[in-house]
Amino acid sequence: MAVVAVWKCDRDGAMFDNKKDAEEHDKMLELAANITSLIERHVDGISEEVGEEIGLLLAKRREVLAKACKGKPEMLLEEDEAPAQAAEEPSADDTVTPLAANQ
Repeated sequence: MAVVAVWKCDRDGAMFDNKKDAEEHDKMLELAANITSLIERHVDGISEEVGEEIGLLLAKRREVLAKACKGKPEMLLEEDEAPAQAAEEPSADDTVTPLAANQ
């Protein structure tokens, strides 16, 4: 029987085949949670679900958001380059290791 090392994200239970990807995912989820908290404190009447969606969106696009804040606001209007990047870099979903029971 082979032993397979996996890293589990504390926040959502996602599992990764390397520590770097697991830590990156966990940091993104922490940022999303903090953004959600900020939004819920300052925007009256926003639902928890919508706040979480906004938080995840901004956390996932943090690089583009940072560039926009540094003087390139038009970058926020550009289409998501995720499909083009997906071919070059594995996404978090590609690095999640499924666990099979009773193997």
